[in-house]
Amino acid sequence: MKKFKITFIFMLILALAFALVGCTNDGGKTGEFMSIEEIVANAKALSNDTGSSQNYEKTKQPNFTVPAGGYDGSKVEIKFYHTMGQNLSTVLEKYITEFNKTYPNIIVNHEQVGGYDDVRNQISTELTVGNQPNIAYCYPDHVALYNLPGAVVTLDNLIDDPNIGLTAEQKADFIEGYYNEGRQFGDGLMYTMPFSKSTEVLYYNETFFTENNLSVPTHWFSEGENDTTSLEYVCKKIKEIDPTSIPLGYDSEANWFITMCEQCGSGYTSAKDPHYLFNNDTNKALLNEFRTWYQNGWITTQTIYGAYTSGLFVAETGTRSYMSIGSSAGATHQRPAKVTIEDEDGNEKSVYPFNVGIASIPQMNPNRPRVISQGPSVCIFNNAGGSSITDQQIVASWLFVRYLVTSVEFQAEFSMASGYVPVLKSVAENPVYKAFTEKANGGDNIAALSAKVCLTQESAYYTSPAFNGSSKARDQVGSLVTKVLSGQTSNVYGFIAEAFEDAIDECEY
Repeated sequence: MKKFKITFIFMLILALAFALVGCTNDGGKTGEFMSIEEIVANAKALSNDTGSSQNYEKTKQPNFTVPAGGYDGSKVEIKFYHTMGQNLSTVLEKYITEFNKTYPNIIVNHEQVGGYDDVRNQISTELTVGNQPNIAYCYPDHVALYNLPGAVVTLDNLIDDPNIGLTAEQKADFIEGYYNEGRQFGDGLMYTMPFSKSTEVLYYNETFFTENNLSVPTHWFSEGENDTTSLEYVCKKIKEIDPTSIPLGYDSEANWFITMCEQCGSGYTSAKDPHYLFNNDTNKALLNEFRTWYQNGWITTQTIYGAYTSGLFVAETGTRSYMSIGSSAGATHQRPAKVTIEDEDGNEKSVYPFNVGIASIPQMNPNRPRVISQGPSVCIFNNAGGSSITDQQIVASWLFVRYLVTSVEFQAEFSMASGYVPVLKSVAENPVYKAFTEKANGGDNIAALSAKVCLTQESAYYTSPAFNGSSKARDQVGSLVTKVLSGQTSNVYGFIAEAFEDAIDECEY
């Protein structure tokens, strides 16, 4: 009998051990997530100067010295690669003509090279044979790639040159977050100038919100049962009002993750080793919470939905959303198509089925707002790879860039034509641009409304560090969000921990 009891106990222990291994389903990774309350408290404790976008210590010397006298007036041709379609190229050509009134011997040839990635790919190829342009539209990760052979001119000496540089007033006129993007490469030097920008904003069905007495959310998580201005509360209420809806669509998984890292101060990447910082308890807990939101049917993303979520936002039938977080430059895509109705007198007229409101995205700490800076900057190339680019071409390129990015008139006109926002604060007071924004509404003038919202948050813009591998990190965290939200598992903690480790491994591979 005793032998039977011992054997039974042993078998029971063995069975429990196998059961525990089976439950973890991930090599035994178990644990607990941080509480959202703790994450919110930590975010609120951050000072306004905390974040990855604040490290501008110069660790290298600029790679370009301005020739004595600057531009010598000789005939110089420069080539500018961009992504502008016909309407924007027309604006550019108008201001090239204006530029040539001051610098008639600087010949600017410009060329549309597909989209942003097409510009990157073409220049990467041309650098191998020394056939790169003089100026190009760029994003930070493009510049990190171009800098592998040291092909991008550092602008510090040009900016500070007493003859052809920027005045103190011009420097102060830039929206700080846009300007500082040029120094996000780990050595504190300036590699780019901001050209035109966009960010993410919250689009919401203003008509639906008014009819249902809903508040526009200003922060992510509820701090009490009746916290009516939290996104969590609003999503829950919308789902109760319309159970078939998905209250919120978020277009960019990568932007969402990176923005939450920035708002929480939890770590995403660094321009210096170690580069990849996002595998931490705060970020795991955030994705676990948003996984619950997804399972509740509160949210979807572009990859999960299979298209831009603006399609849900403007839908007339079927599954709809009542909020959408997407690019400020895409405001017209967040506006529903007009429908024809009869007025009181029986006359037909076209109207929008609902009015669109636009607001800043929710924040973790209202005293330390953070919204992402997007849109093209411009960089200038040197003679890496055997190119015949001369110092005078570099100076001429700088003069043209300086003109475009400091011209209030150009910035105003380009912004109105493109949907992007100007990079200068003073554009807001330009009479033409001011008239444009004063007409802002959620219907015919929705692009103006989007720009108006962007201009009110000039102190909130951030950019992520740029290095060789930063684009890979962006891809991986975007995939990480999709995987965590939609993945099936019996052990959430282990599943999320492994997903983070896999993303880090892919970045470092």
